[in-house]
Amino acid sequence: MAEHNELGELGEKLAQEYLEQKGYTILARNWTYLKAEIDIIAQKDPETLVIVEVKTRNNTFIGNPEEFVSKKKIKLLVMAANEYVVSNRLNVEVRFDIIAVVHNSKYQNLEHIENAFYFFG
Repeated sequence: MAEHNELGELGEKLAQEYLEQKGYTILARNWTYLKAEIDIIAQKDPETLVIVEVKTRNNTFIGNPEEFVSKKKIKLLVMAANEYVVSNRLNVEVRFDIIAVVHNSKYQNLEHIENAFYFFG
């Protein structure tokens, strides 16, 4: 497996552990719909579904991890989140979060950005 894939998997694992420690229930990981993938689907309260995009980097030399969520990725996340809500017949608000992870042999940091973006446009 490529090193960046391993780093990405580690970031998602760290994000899941963080969310669980904060009282979130993980409903799905790596949920896909067409060309879209949602890293983590979670819920902390019954009224809100949390769609989490995890971005992991080993340094911040070229920017913080959260800066690499593109408009195209946001559109795909919105499309997939809508499908998840519809296919599961949920009546919930949807919140989009980013968990930014920087991890290397000397440093680890995790930042949870709630309501990272709005899809109304």
